[in-house]
Amino acid sequence: MAEKINRGIDLRADTPGVGPKARKGDTVTYNARFFLRNGDEVTFDSQSIASYGAKLDIRNIDGAELIDHETLLGKRQVVAGVEKSLYGMQSGGYREVLVSAHLAYGQKGIKDRIPPNAMLRIQLWVQHVEPAI
Repeated sequence: MAEKINRGIDLRADTPGVGPKARKGDTVTYNARFFLRNGDEVTFDSQSIASYGAKLDIRNIDGAELIDHETLLGKRQVVAGVEKSLYGMQSGGYREVLVSAHLAYGQKGIKDRIPPNAMLRIQLWVQHVEPAI
């Protein structure tokens, strides 16, 4: 049975990293892969990737090219399931979680990518945790 991180988030795998654990107010640089419940990976086209701006830092993890994302925890800059899963992670850490729809893209989903009310399997790699000052 999976461990619960939070209501609506099941922890499937957890590899600790090093350094401070991410907490509210910290800036976290991370990579993520999203999968539908049936195993299909959620990919994004060049237009959606371009919306991140001109400078993209891309890593190759497990054979996939992933964009570095940065978020300030506690500011709701990413979907709730991702933010809540990042809490407690450390630089170099990895988590795989199952996230209920209400903490992901909910009843709307994302047209042609994530169906309404979809539970997601999300893989997270933390590159860096910058503690709040």
